[in-house]
Amino acid sequence: MIKVFEINKPLDMHLHLRDNDMLQLVGPLTSNTFSGALVMPNLVPPVTTKEALLSYKQRILEACKEDDFTPYMTLFFQNNYSFEFLNDIKDEIIGIKLYPAGITTNSETGVSSMDIEVLRPTLENMSKLGIPLCIHGETNGFVMDREKEFMPIYESIAKAFPNLKIIMEHITTKDAVELLDKYSNLYATVTLHHLLITLDDVAGGMLDPHLFCKPIAKRPEDRTALLNAALKSHPKLMFGSDSAPHPKHRKECCGCAAGVFTSPIALQVLVELFEKHNALENLNSFVSGNAQKIYGLNLKDKIVRLVKKDFTVPAIYEYKNEKVVPMYAGQTLSWSIDSIL
Repeated sequence: MIKVFEINKPLDMHLHLRDNDMLQLVGPLTSNTFSGALVMPNLVPPVTTKEALLSYKQRILEACKEDDFTPYMTLFFQNNYSFEFLNDIKDEIIGIKLYPAGITTNSETGVSSMDIEVLRPTLENMSKLGIPLCIHGETNGFVMDREKEFMPIYESIAKAFPNLKIIMEHITTKDAVELLDKYSNLYATVTLHHLLITLDDVAGGMLDPHLFCKPIAKRPEDRTALLNAALKSHPKLMFGSDSAPHPKHRKECCGCAAGVFTSPIALQVLVELFEKHNALENLNSFVSGNAQKIYGLNLKDKIVRLVKKDFTVPAIYEYKNEKVVPMYAGQTLSWSIDSIL
């Protein structure tokens, strides 16, 4: 029986760190164990200028100053980013995040039309400069079909801009897994919670607001497709937690906020999951190696040693007036973080 497992240079390629006191709370819960993370730009107002981007990065570095951690920054997509602007900022960002307007948290100023010609100015400039495009791929249709309905849009962008690296963020369906192998410039991230839950876990019995997220968890066959791809460490698939903290009172209420907070437990649960399926030999690629190759990252070693020892997940994490409930709150996991080298 394996009792010790090491992950080197773990990366979270889709993360919400928020700002202010919430950033002070959740930032170190990632930076302690991860080498780096791709940070979402959907603040209020969104990150759309170089000044805002550099200021936000500095606030992240200050919040995570006790750890060896790199925040990989992104811009909030706009249709009118000029070549000159993007050329000036490209060394400060790892990608640009496109949100359809109103489709998820703080996306009200996102893209209102997914027509290729409307998007073309910014996408052409990104393609010329080698800036990856990260997309929240959902329509505003029936909630269980939103990602599937977005597949033709992914295809149209992939065909129209063959030199543009496109990341399908937090995929949730077998359709998206199948699309990975159809276009050479399509890649994807998948979350921890979408490897574990279906809609039944969210709303099949008593409603669990702490598992409510967007995209919403799907069917068992979708979870199986995602899990199989992750366990085999599909070379175009990366771990991206989409860990999305919301205050406890914004989750446990009518009209609760969408997001699952997984940062403090991500590595422990991934080891447990991959061990269960006899796939631990692929975990380092899934949580580090694939992202390094896809994004061209060169990281120094940061070894997280986990041991087979019970870990009870705290019921709540708090800082000043911010209180956040993690996934598996109060439950016991079979792996614990032992040391970070």
